[in-house]
Amino acid sequence: VQLQASGGGLVQAGGPLRLSCAASGRTFSSYVMGWFRQAPGKERDFVAAIDRSGSVRYAANSVKGRFTISRDTGKNTVYLQMNSLKPEDTAVYFCAAGSALAATAHLYDYWGQGTLVTVSS
Repeated sequence: VQLQASGGGLVQAGGPLRLSCAASGRTFSSYVMGWFRQAPGKERDFVAAIDRSGSVRYAANSVKGRFTISRDTGKNTVYLQMNSLKPEDTAVYFCAAGSALAATAHLYDYWGQGTLVTVSS
């Protein structure tokens, strides 16, 4: 599966932003989907993940209550709705597809190219 992330940009602190990740191929529904982020000079961190059916989702403590992951099987797309953004959310955000609902990057098999989110204070 090929993944294409989009929706990043510059936003003021406290504002919202929605990221999208479009998947190619006909097997989108067979993958667990996740979002990760990487700030300059830091490791790639888990943000959120959603199971194949969209009924089970979880998020990192740092974004819980502010970010929501969802998926639309008809559009082969996974979303990350980000609200109440903070400057520390500034990072390149990556979507990923895998077979296990996990917060560990190496368990995901396919990665998008990343989209930059910059939150100004």
